[in-house]
Amino acid sequence: MTRKQKRLSVIVGGLVFLAAATGLTFYALGQKASYFYMPADLATATVQPGQRIRLGGLVEKGSIVRGQGATVAFAVTDHEKSVKVTYTGILPDLFREEQGVITEGTFGQDGTFVADSVLAKHDERYMPKEVADGLKAKGVWVESESQ
Repeated sequence: MTRKQKRLSVIVGGLVFLAAATGLTFYALGQKASYFYMPADLATATVQPGQRIRLGGLVEKGSIVRGQGATVAFAVTDHEKSVKVTYTGILPDLFREEQGVITEGTFGQDGTFVADSVLAKHDERYMPKEVADGLKAKGVWVESESQ
């Protein structure tokens, strides 16, 4: 094998290795992707059973029901549709009615969204970008002048 052929084989081998690593990385990331939906978007979306999604919107007024232990049920709304959510765990301190929230989890057999994480806004001016954009598109949420 000539010097040129050796060099070419090393380069081709390196490119094959990089292609395999890139393919495996995209495959792994595709398995962990969580898609973001607003409640009204779920009517037209095709969400597979067991598929992890992020559900965002506002906590519906009067919907928070505390159950046994750390179980909480509430509804997430975008003022068009509402989705019932159950969560077992400690809620963020700023979680309350009519505040922006993003929940991550899957739909249960009864159509209730079973969340395994709940993210709430962290101060009086912040709204998660996905939630704010979705609510702005529907004309429900308006930015205050202090932002």
